[in-house]
Amino acid sequence: MHNCKPALLSLALTAALAGCASNMPQAPVTSGSLDVIQNVVVIFAENRAFDNLYGLYPGANGIPGVNPAARGSYVPQKDFDGSVLPVLPPTWNGLTAAGQRVTLSQAQTMGWPNKPFRIDDPAGVNGSGVQVGQDVVTRDLVHRFYNNQMQINGGKNDKFAAYSDAGGLSMGYYDGSKMALWQLARQYTLADNFFMGAFGGSFLNHQYLICACAPSYPNADAADSPAKDSISAIDTDAKGQFLRLTPATGAKASVLDGKPTYKNDSNLTPKDSQGMFYAVNTMQPLYQPSGNAPGAKGPSQYADTTKATTLPAQTAVTIGDRLTAKGISWAWYAGGWNASLAQRSNIYNGGQPNFQAHHQPFNYYAAFDPLTQQAYRQAHLKDFDAEFLRDAQAGRLPAVAFYKPQGNLNQHAGYASVADGDEHIAQLITKLQQSPQWKNMLIVVTYDENGGIYDHAPVPKGDRWGPGSRIPAIIISPYARKGFVDHTQYDTASILRFISRRFDLPALPGVIERDTALQANGEAVMGDLSNALELAAH
Repeated sequence: MHNCKPALLSLALTAALAGCASNMPQAPVTSGSLDVIQNVVVIFAENRAFDNLYGLYPGANGIPGVNPAARGSYVPQKDFDGSVLPVLPPTWNGLTAAGQRVTLSQAQTMGWPNKPFRIDDPAGVNGSGVQVGQDVVTRDLVHRFYNNQMQINGGKNDKFAAYSDAGGLSMGYYDGSKMALWQLARQYTLADNFFMGAFGGSFLNHQYLICACAPSYPNADAADSPAKDSISAIDTDAKGQFLRLTPATGAKASVLDGKPTYKNDSNLTPKDSQGMFYAVNTMQPLYQPSGNAPGAKGPSQYADTTKATTLPAQTAVTIGDRLTAKGISWAWYAGGWNASLAQRSNIYNGGQPNFQAHHQPFNYYAAFDPLTQQAYRQAHLKDFDAEFLRDAQAGRLPAVAFYKPQGNLNQHAGYASVADGDEHIAQLITKLQQSPQWKNMLIVVTYDENGGIYDHAPVPKGDRWGPGSRIPAIIISPYARKGFVDHTQYDTASILRFISRRFDLPALPGVIERDTALQANGEAVMGDLSNALELAAH
């Protein structure tokens, strides 16, 4: 398919493009042109599976046995050895985060039925009598590269409870109809077949959003490498394919006796056939703001390079590079960006803004070196409060704008509630709808990854990086199909596909790699979001 011209803008030609791959999803055939989309805004929230927030959504492929529109049936959760669990494991250390207005202890989560359950049940969670509303922060759940693959378990999605450090909480969901974003989905398009681009957590999926790739760490096993002990220990099959994280000595035989433990569930992959190591779990940028403070000898604008979690500067091609080369304006806006630069030693402060340095993917790249590329850096890495709202109101948003909410507003379990992020993002969309640019705008609201939370939809088999579990995505635009549930298969890089098609950019190598792998595995390639649009009426 990659000999075809992805830059063709007429949706009427989509069927012709589909001829490049017989199983490529087809967009609606209209006489409209993507030229009417002059601004793309990507809002990237945190850590929610589709079933977790939209499992009850009418007409969507929601929770089996609960949503009549669900496809497939519920597969009971299994123990480490593959046997069906008689009950869900406890939620280790309790379901609610510290400091919340209600408490649901570990003891109160014992013996829950082996099936999904509603967290915000007005009668109390699973008969506990404890009401956990959407304004209550739950504990966090492990969401890492290899763990996600073990939970998916070859597509059966039956080991989420086993391979979680939060036990039964992994099976929880909300009545999303209480959310403002749910109401926006009812007005516009909800994609119910949208998968996180990479297995695992926020760090890798933010990287995937901008490059459809995993960051590299050359010579990680060298004797003088700070990261030599950060290479994950995994078990593989006879073909060298991943099977599982190597269990720790003394690991529990059953998840009912304790959460899983591993020999070394760390940040890097083992060396691949080309001799390269890749960073797949959270590492910190070389450039400030970073979770690692400056070193004793290095410049204050850099993180300490002797730390095992400081990633060397990256040089892979990104969507930013593609846009810049074409002369297309773009920027990454981050909540708390300016505040984090002003207080480098306390960016993970647990309060506000609770800035997350590993949610800022462009800051890992040599093109944004604060010493040598200051002008380029300032042109593209911006603060939400100081610049995004001002630019939107004035009609000066760039052609492509990414927005990352600060920690307390991003819906991440462990430090943010569903309600706070929902209110923030919905209010932002209202402001965007009041912008002079709204009439030609496309907004994509999605999540970086599932946060270790269960979703039942089978995951397409792609390449070594993903895709991972299914996540929500809403397409909001004057040109979005109204009240529509889009079943087209998408992943995080479908955003890159859309941007590349709209602005006539060459496909990123990782996008080509993903589609090639999907086809080799007999899967459909990913769509580019155009199925969500209806341009002929405008």
